[in-house]
Amino acid sequence: MYETNGEKYFIVDGHLHFWDASPANWVKGQEQYAKGWIECFHAYQGLGPPETHWTIEKFQKYSEADFVKDVFEEGYVDVGIFQSTYLKQWYTDGFNTLEKNAALMEKYPDKLRANGRWDPREGEVGLKQLEEDAKRYGLKGVKLYTAEWRNGSRGWTLKQPEAQFFLEKCQELGIKNIHVHKGPTIWPLDKDAFDVSDVDFAATSFPELNFIVEHVGLPRIEDLCFMATQEPNVYAGLGVVIGGLMHARPRFFAKVMGELLFWVGEDKMLFGSDYAIWEPKWQIEGFVDWDYPDDQYSDYPAVTTATRKKILGLNAAKLYGIEVPQELQLPDEAGTPAAKDDAQLVGGAT
Repeated sequence: MYETNGEKYFIVDGHLHFWDASPANWVKGQEQYAKGWIECFHAYQGLGPPETHWTIEKFQKYSEADFVKDVFEEGYVDVGIFQSTYLKQWYTDGFNTLEKNAALMEKYPDKLRANGRWDPREGEVGLKQLEEDAKRYGLKGVKLYTAEWRNGSRGWTLKQPEAQFFLEKCQELGIKNIHVHKGPTIWPLDKDAFDVSDVDFAATSFPELNFIVEHVGLPRIEDLCFMATQEPNVYAGLGVVIGGLMHARPRFFAKVMGELLFWVGEDKMLFGSDYAIWEPKWQIEGFVDWDYPDDQYSDYPAVTTATRKKILGLNAAKLYGIEVPQELQLPDEAGTPAAKDDAQLVGGAT
């Protein structure tokens, strides 16, 4: 929980990792890609305040003690959600696997949730694994990486028929939250494989599922915004937006947040620190104190205390069925967190 100026904020960090990108985990013959990937991640950390930067050695493999201190003890996070990313073509034991994340979740069951993953290129084997993971870990969400390399393939899309089978399986298993990485490219992945148009297709085809567009589609922010006004089940994951822009590009951050608040709406935006690229502490403190810098942004929706509370935790809590203490909930007049009707701005404007 974060408390300041008489207000208390229930914090759900919707985008956490516990990765191992150390040289000992690099696949032989793929070292250049494993090394380049984590160095690109590390460069993004430079967009945060200088005092939060890590050495590359620590960044490649940090400890459980680091995680607990940065996220829970100093980072104000009440509940965190791991987003699993495998990348086994480059990392022998995977980069940030469900199994490793779940081991930490089992040590902190009141503080952590772990999302699974799937890849339609794995076919029946992948469907069986998803079913096993769902039963073992009680999955309520998955993280999809459409640009991941696999056996010569450099990506896939949610439009593929094979992907439909996995989305149907998610519905069958009660996995409602589909997090799709659609943000800045990480070397050596292909930028085009992160295009957001396949989310539009999937969201229309599976209205019972929630599609959280991680990193809000940057640099395709307009595509995400206009899509989310028409698709009630499309949400914006703010990893990279707050961590990558609030400190380094404050005026661009104000524009991006304003566009998201206008088109997507405060009920459909979810905070994610993207740890360990950035620590949650400074992001939460900064966002609670943040407002538009001047009246040039007056055509965007106002940022209220309720706006901040929804984005920092209440929206994600609603999607994941996380219990929020009564004292940290919003009054009825502030609206319902994660309400899908916040997407009806354009469709209802007649």
